[in-house]
Amino acid sequence: MNVNAVTRPLAGMLMVLAMCLMALPAIAQANTPERLIRDSVDELMGDIEGRRDYYREHPGELEGVVDGSLEQIADFRYIGASVMGRYFRNASPSQRSRFAETFRQTLIDTYAKGLVTFDYQEIRVLDNQESSRYEDQASVEMEVVASDGTVYPVSYSLRLDDDRWKVVNVIVNGINLGLTFRNQFDQAMRDQGRDYDAVIDGWAPELAVEELEQGDEG
Repeated sequence: MNVNAVTRPLAGMLMVLAMCLMALPAIAQANTPERLIRDSVDELMGDIEGRRDYYREHPGELEGVVDGSLEQIADFRYIGASVMGRYFRNASPSQRSRFAETFRQTLIDTYAKGLVTFDYQEIRVLDNQESSRYEDQASVEMEVVASDGTVYPVSYSLRLDDDRWKVVNVIVNGINLGLTFRNQFDQAMRDQGRDYDAVIDGWAPELAVEELEQGDEG
């Protein structure tokens, strides 16, 4: 797999999600997951508006900002273990750590590239969020409205870790990105004869344009 195979609409959608996440560290002590996400969106819209051209001309700077921000609010070790799925148990500690870092870096690269490919009008957190069944797990529903009026539903999955809420998965337009990437890791392991190092070295997420646009109805 190659990072250039990540489709441009997906890259743009992930960029929007990343920009939302970038605002989280400043408000990381919010009392509830909904408040955390809602405040981050408000802060995002105030910060990014009027600066899109700047970030478009300085992608390296944006990548650095994303790199520093994601580390504070996304649980990449948890995400990496989830994506590795049944293969996690037999991976060495070094392979586990290396995949978490590789996965993190491919997303950072995708987020930065997405800035020039996706144009949106509004990001909004929905009212009347459903309460979670578990005290240490939560989901927050929101919508991203594209410039053409298309509405993409987005759901953040968060878990409580050391009294801090951290994002562990995202569902975009009905597509569970964590599950999609897990299936891709499984396929890569099959293709590479369960060679962990080969799969990690060649890892990059992929998602078809049609799959994203059609969501779970496609």
